[in-house]
Amino acid sequence: QTRNPHGGDIYGGEVELDFSANTNPFGTPKGILDAVQAALPEMHRYPDPYCRKLTRAISDFEGVPKEYILCGNGAADLIYAYCEAVRPNLAVELAPTFSEYALGLKRVGSRVERYYLRQEKEFELDKEFLPYLDLIKPDAVFLCNPNNPTGKTIAPQLLERILSFCAGTEIKLFVDECFLDLSDTGESLKVFLAEHPNLFILKAFTKSYGMAGIRLGYCLCSDSRLLERMSKAVQPWNVSSLAQAAGIAALQEQAFLQKTKDLVAVERQWLKRELEELGFRVCPSSVNYLLFQAPSDLHTKLKARKIAIRNCDNYYGLGPGWYRIAVRLHEENECLIRAMKEV
Repeated sequence: QTRNPHGGDIYGGEVELDFSANTNPFGTPKGILDAVQAALPEMHRYPDPYCRKLTRAISDFEGVPKEYILCGNGAADLIYAYCEAVRPNLAVELAPTFSEYALGLKRVGSRVERYYLRQEKEFELDKEFLPYLDLIKPDAVFLCNPNNPTGKTIAPQLLERILSFCAGTEIKLFVDECFLDLSDTGESLKVFLAEHPNLFILKAFTKSYGMAGIRLGYCLCSDSRLLERMSKAVQPWNVSSLAQAAGIAALQEQAFLQKTKDLVAVERQWLKRELEELGFRVCPSSVNYLLFQAPSDLHTKLKARKIAIRNCDNYYGLGPGWYRIAVRLHEENECLIRAMKEV
């Protein structure tokens, strides 16, 4: 009976076009599907509990030691394990942002304070965040870069200043980079991992490689004790053999990833123009989704036409009339805009 506060739930009603989940518009690459198919005969065996081959592949791909890597059953699995391992008394997150950070923190009894991003500044994180942290003095800070649902990346210079501030004040810094590989301008903090054991980076295969249904994520951190505590917080064999095979194959799909980024850059601008011509307020984005403001019954009218968009009224800092849509193939985007014009 617990409500799922996310997009992508197309199972409770008839949906022909799903814009509510920010997954790859091309779907899953054939190389990944072939790898899963090849792994099926081994389903009778337990998966590698240490994800050895997958961890080595991620290490080569990210350019970090394999000891920095822990794999999980999707990014959400690692969010909850991190909260369980750190158990901060007070944590700070942005508003609006991905809801699972607060849900994971609530589960372990942490208090959450929110730094509200301002609509008049197009939800961009600014340098005032640092004095706020100095005033609040949290034990942990949760950032999403690019942020979900706004699609805004954090300026690299500001991100480095936040990292230095957190290091100097012994604050744990959690940075969700799950959408970074699909962004135009974002820069990873992974080059700072060795010198900043307080830094934790979350990654996932879900969006970039169209693997939402198989559940696979990983994290990067140089704090071995933290990773050990996290590994004790998750169940044994939490990453299936099929997911491990899919992840290894996905890391070979860099041409597919570039093809996706090229499409997203073009289609995002087209969608933004069309939404603005309808009189909607659209937040500039650097990734594969757009946040916009429209009439508060838009999602129900589109649902009647078998089209799902993400209603964002349950995000802190937003409210009725705010929506997020994925950037999809042009013919699908045309169908969405045509339906919006009709309703």
